Amino acid sequence: MRFGDLSLQVVAGAAALGATLLVGLIAWKVADGAWPSVRHYGLKFVWTNAWIPVTGHELYGAASFLFGTAVTSLVALALAAPLSIGIAIYLSELAPRFLRGPVTALIETLAAVPSVVIGLWGILVLGPVLRTHVEPALHSAFGFIPLFGPPSSTGSSIFTAIIVLTFMILPIVSSITRELFLGVPHDQKEGALALGSTHWEMVRGVMFPYARGGIAAALILGLGRALGEAIAVTQVIGGVTGSSGIQWNLFATGDTLASKIAASYQGATTNLQVASLIYLGLILLVFSLFVNFLAQVIVRRVARKQGFGARA
Repeated sequence: MRFGDLSLQVVAGAAALGATLLVGLIAWKVADGAWPSVRHYGLKFVWTNAWIPVTGHELYGAASFLFGTAVTSLVALALAAPLSIGIAIYLSELAPRFLRGPVTALIETLAAVPSVVIGLWGILVLGPVLRTHVEPALHSAFGFIPLFGPPSSTGSSIFTAIIVLTFMILPIVSSITRELFLGVPHDQKEGALALGSTHWEMVRGVMFPYARGGIAAALILGLGRALGEAIAVTQVIGGVTGSSGIQWNLFATGDTLASKIAASYQGATTNLQVASLIYLGLILLVFSLFVNFLAQVIVRRVARKQGFGARA
């Protein structure tokens, strides 16, 4: 084996091993920090709906934060998915050539905006707009559904966090989906059009089947982004105190796993409270690893079905 090939193999292998060890060390450190809470509460911590940091009467559980994480992330993904796919179709197939470059750059730049800046935008602009115009309208139309209860009085709410996460997911999913659509072979698209298909029929019958696995992986990666977002969500979701528990009203304040850790860790006063916050981090880490693993499985399965990347 040539020296250059051997050097490349050693360096690349060391980088891969280093990344694997780093993930392992992070997981070990988080598990070690959470162990006092794991030993004290066990798995019932996951479904306990309380967070009472009163010395001598401490009681901690993750149920309300798991609920807040699931609601904000899944609803944000449901809103972002059609918007992202629509943006990708427009930029890859419909947009005039002179618009494609600038619009693509603007959307990809949105992914680079710091979370704290998006959170400030949520506080100063988005929150007041939702509080004044959107939440009252939704409550008036759908108030019979518990999810659309009385509007918030401050603009900080679960609903505001959902919209913020939607904007944070958009550039990730739309950029990946656009690249997938651009990778669809031209002869397949032109063949469908030549056979009399409309543009929409070509998109639905050729582009979607070709890229559906990649789109699913992009959506899962977007979900992972939403699950782990802390700063922006903490700024706009409002937070809860004591044992206020699960909030069914989207216009009420709430918390997610990440936002609770970000908001409470520095002010934790007892070892059990610190360990319980790290326990929340351990649950979030498991979720994030599972989401990324699922995305990799989908990508590899699609690669095998399409006849390339067999060794991926």
